Amino acid sequence: MLLGRTCGGRHRWRCVCLPVIALLCDALGLVLLLVGIFATLDYWDFLVYTGSLIMAFSLLFWIFWYSFNIQVPLEELNL
Repeated sequence: MLLGRTCGGRHRWRCVCLPVIALLCDALGLVLLLVGIFATLDYWDFLVYTGSLIMAFSLLFWIFWYSFNIQVPLEELNL
């Protein structure tokens, strides 16, 4: 059953890999965005758009992490 499964066998912090990936995407996207804004480069628009897309993509990992950490007792599922 998908609801009872843990990622890596940890029960306290379920699926630790997803927030780590999300944080890395946030950090990389923010660095690219700030470099694109403040550096005087010819390809600044590529950096701004890429950084924004990476930060938007990290929202998927945050949503997955949140939805995988929802704990519903089996009695309330009405299976």
